[in-house]
Amino acid sequence: MTDTEVRSSGTIDGSGPGAWAVLLPAERYEAERLVHHDTLELTGLDGSARPRPGDPVAVLVDAPPRLVALGRVAAATAETREDPDDPQSEAGPGALVVTYTRRVFDEPVPADGLALDGPVTGLDAATWRELADRLGPPPARRSWLVSLDLPIEAASPAEAVQLFWAYVQELGPRELPAFVSPSGDELAMQAFVLGQEANQDPEEDD
Repeated sequence: MTDTEVRSSGTIDGSGPGAWAVLLPAERYEAERLVHHDTLELTGLDGSARPRPGDPVAVLVDAPPRLVALGRVAAATAETREDPDDPQSEAGPGALVVTYTRRVFDEPVPADGLALDGPVTGLDAATWRELADRLGPPPARRSWLVSLDLPIEAASPAEAVQLFWAYVQELGPRELPAFVSPSGDELAMQAFVLGQEANQDPEEDD
């Protein structure tokens, strides 16, 4: 079964919006693009229409509308309180959790003509399938070598490793260049910052 097929566990049966479009804010899109996550968790959703576990989801970003991922609704988390410090405050629905089945964050697909009326919009089966089909077959996977080199002054190898991880946690993918090459072809190495290729040769900038 491919990513774009509707599974039997879904709820597309013609009785209602069995598929959904989830709209990501720009800053959340950048966070999802920078670091691989298996699931997407959204909170603060209002309205009575709530996706059900197993429903297929198209994840989009706006301005202009683009499809960046496909997924399926996972089991909902527990209800949350409006004021977490007040156990008597009104309870609201838990987070919407989507398990990714296909990610195209680095190569979004245009989704022109799709009308979105909020963070979560119900879709009919035909619309969801048409969106999913725009992705085409998933590309073949291959092995890559990814490295991160940091010059670190330390009194011992153990301290150097500790400082390395401290810098990685502090700076992260927004500031540190990661070097990637196809396995067996190190001459094709490229540097990436913010998920995009970044030139690390200052002489080429002159």
